This record gives sequence, structure tokens and C-alpha cells, in this order.
Amino acid sequence: MSITERIVRAPAETVYSVLSDGWSYSDWVVGTAHVRDVDEAWPAPGSRLHHKAGPWPVSIKDRSESLDWDPGRMLLLKVHVWPLGAGHVRFTLDPLDDQATRITMQEQFTDGPMLGVRNKLGDLFLHFRNNEALQRLADLAERRKG
Repeated sequence: MSITERIVRAPAETVYSVLSDGWSYSDWVVGTAHVRDVDEAWPAPGSRLHHKAGPWPVSIKDRSESLDWDPGRMLLLKVHVWPLGAGHVRFTLDPLDDQATRITMQEQFTDGPMLGVRNKLGDLFLHFRNNEALQRLADLAERRKG
């Protein structure tokens, strides 16, 4: 499992507002090219956001599904990138004070061919990708008002 953390200079509620904005997904998730649709109930468990992953013209239409949530504190997603596979991604928000939040992102493959790289090398790749994703998420949260 890849575990990546970042301190964000924004309250947990603000960070969660970015996480719960399905339309912002392609702005901070590395590899996501375009959000096609977001279920009205997003990010309630069972709701989905529909996106394209990868560069044009080989981008793949796929989806991510919310499996669990604790509004303002945690979001667990099942992410799909078929034909490569699927995985679980958990975001946990720990308020450090009223203006800073620690984000912990845990990711691991759960289905498909990518299970073959569920090892330290695969975790290292995910860590570098997720470090960039958390930097982008931090940039959005730190500039969001309220």
C-alpha cells in the first residue's frame, strides 16, 4: 500500500470541499484528463464520477465510485482504470489547527493486471504520483475561500 501525506495550509472543511467537488477531480488527480459527469449525490457512498484517464487520443472512459465517507474527515474511493485494473484510495483529513490539515492518501490496487505490481516498486510509483496529486489538491484548497 502506498501512503502519502501532506500538510495543507487550509482548514479540513476547505480541503474536504475540494475532495467533494467531483468537477474539480481532473484538476488535481494525476492522470485524469476530463470529468464527463458527476452523480448528483457525490460523494455519498454509491455515487460515481465519470472521467477520462490518460492522454488524448488514447484516453479511456472510466469512473470512480465513493465507497465510504465521513464528511469533513474521510473519503474512500474505488478507482477504475480498465483494462489496467482498479484500486482503493482513502483520503483522511486530520485538522492540526484551525488553518492547517494533514492529508493522508492511501492507495492500493485491488483488481486486474495491476495486482502484479502490488509491491514496493509499485508503491514507490504511486507515492510519486500521489505526492503530485496532493500538491495540486493543496494548491486548490489553499486558494479556495470559505
